[in-house]
Amino acid sequence: MNPIEQILNEFPVLIVDGAMATELENYGCNLNDSLWSAKILMENPELIKKVHVDYFQAGADCAITASYQATIEGYQERGLTESQAIALITKSVELATQARDEFWGAAADRSDRPKPLVAASVGPYGAFLSDGSEYRGGYAIGEEQLAAFHRERIRVLVEAGADILACETLPCLAEAKAIVSVLEEFPQVSAWFTFSAKDEFHISDGERIADCAKWLEQKSQVAAIGINCTAPQFIGSLIQEVKSASSKPVIVYPNSGATYDPVSKTWSEEPSAGAFSANSKAWHEAGADIIGGCCSTTPADIAAIASWARQGKPSEV
Repeated sequence: MNPIEQILNEFPVLIVDGAMATELENYGCNLNDSLWSAKILMENPELIKKVHVDYFQAGADCAITASYQATIEGYQERGLTESQAIALITKSVELATQARDEFWGAAADRSDRPKPLVAASVGPYGAFLSDGSEYRGGYAIGEEQLAAFHRERIRVLVEAGADILACETLPCLAEAKAIVSVLEEFPQVSAWFTFSAKDEFHISDGERIADCAKWLEQKSQVAAIGINCTAPQFIGSLIQEVKSASSKPVIVYPNSGATYDPVSKTWSEEPSAGAFSANSKAWHEAGADIIGGCCSTTPADIAAIASWARQGKPSEV
């Protein structure tokens, strides 16, 4: 039984955390960089741990590590050695695990929530390119090359002891297939797969998400299928599309609803946590079992989910 299945056997909803980058910026970090949050693994790793704690305190049942853009190739372009890059990727899992264990050890009441998971982020090839192609697809390389790109980082994340892999913001089924082929080299490992989507039915490169879910349904190591880093208004329909093609748990962690300006590199005014809470409850009613937030969401948004998901018990922020 994979970790997600274990939790969903006992609890109606598994709550994932929210944005890492937004919170690091709130703590004063400058993320205008091709490494994004992965830069902070080099500069101030304790802040990453602090953000993980903030989300656990808000009610998250799962922390996604700061390894989304942490790749061996990306760090080597900064002048780091392969061993230094591997150490930083490993550290992303260690920070989340330390935060989880310290939080859980001090938790006064554990009755209404599971022990949180650590999900190691496996960001897409497009995140390494840092050119926005994780929202377009159309990579200039094929599945074998994509598998080669992902293989070593997945090995490092697995050996670091993550509970599950978060294969996220994938723009195309080809990349999901490449990652599954690597996963088969680690048969004890489970992973969720979430795609970036451009509308109510299609992932970023134009494939129907139902077709992606149908292919992933056959794979035993795939613990959940869904959508992340996508506008909230598309989520309800996308959930239905996934459910039409798969019996696996559905996972959604969309953006807040704010709009990103790539020129100024800023977000528009953010919706209230109340709006996100109302949306998230509707997503659960539509069939999502695992819910969190992506870009520009905050601990307040995660606390808002916890407030309805845990029998109305408010979570501290």
